[in-house]
Amino acid sequence: MFNPKFQKKYSKETKSAMEAQRLAYEISCGPIVFQVSRLMKKYGILQILINSKDGLTMEEIVENTKLPKYACECLLQSSLTIGTILYQDGKFTCSKAGWFLANDEILDINMEFNHNVNYRGFFHLEESFLNGKPEGLIQIYGKRDNIFEEFSQLPGNVRDSWLKFNNYYSENAIYQALQMVFSGKPKTLLDVGGNIGNWALRSVEYNPDVLVTVMDLPQQIEQMKQYIAGKTGSERIFGHCGDLLDANEQIPNGFEAIWMSQLLVNFSEKECIDILSKISNSMSEDTTLYIMEMFWDRQPFETGAYILTQLSLYFAAMASGKGKFYPSDDMIRFVKSSNLSVVEIKDGIGKGHSIIKCKKSKG
Repeated sequence: MFNPKFQKKYSKETKSAMEAQRLAYEISCGPIVFQVSRLMKKYGILQILINSKDGLTMEEIVENTKLPKYACECLLQSSLTIGTILYQDGKFTCSKAGWFLANDEILDINMEFNHNVNYRGFFHLEESFLNGKPEGLIQIYGKRDNIFEEFSQLPGNVRDSWLKFNNYYSENAIYQALQMVFSGKPKTLLDVGGNIGNWALRSVEYNPDVLVTVMDLPQQIEQMKQYIAGKTGSERIFGHCGDLLDANEQIPNGFEAIWMSQLLVNFSEKECIDILSKISNSMSEDTTLYIMEMFWDRQPFETGAYILTQLSLYFAAMASGKGKFYPSDDMIRFVKSSNLSVVEIKDGIGKGHSIIKCKKSKG
């Protein structure tokens, strides 16, 4: 089920009894740890400690931040036991963990995504599992059971954090992805679930001859048309309205390449196979399908697996109530169950993406 290197990592107990107890207590205080650490970043306390030569006293931190002394005392005492700061000879300094918290761009994006998009909604995670719906989205933000249908109605800070999170990971992968897709020199490309058309625009910019059709829900196609209007190459981008979950919906055919990026994570196993089967039915022997996703079992470091398996719960509570970051073995199984064969899997795309290159199975 999992990559062998992770099977080894997760197969044996590695903590002493005291370390295990500490972890258990950290988990029990997780929401508090998160909010304290977020505020230590927001108010610049970690950064001013990093910038100080020999550390700062409590009074100096109060003066630098202009926060009430009570707030500084609470934040610093909590952070001390969390492990993001140190204390010696009456002065606070930043620890190694605090330095990463203050300076790692991915951590910043992930924290804002969790705070603005997920935090309140995750209170309803249990209901999401039991009901098969994104109850966090439904209870907090609206009545629709898909975040894309509700997206335009979300508060501005929620939309901004979602887009920043999504675009960061996508943008870091896009150039390598374009190189791989256009190495086959396709003249026609179908972007399934193309959203506002960012990939389509980058495609027509990268290749001056390609014609791109974006397939998505009607409201997304309308937003796509508005987004690409007047931009270079937009005359070579077309829209096709369709609902992938509609049993009667067919995927348009006649394309040399089909692109799907971060789409199947939103669907259940059955829906993934149904969608891939529809795509397979639309393909000829000359069509190549490219699926780009983040597989937690193909990350170069275990920290990446940890991040993805936690953020995966966003799909349950907030996005659709049924998707997740699948391990690659599951996705390969979906592909093979849909009359498709895997030609190549390329890892190391951007910040943890992989691309599965597929062809229609023969016979």
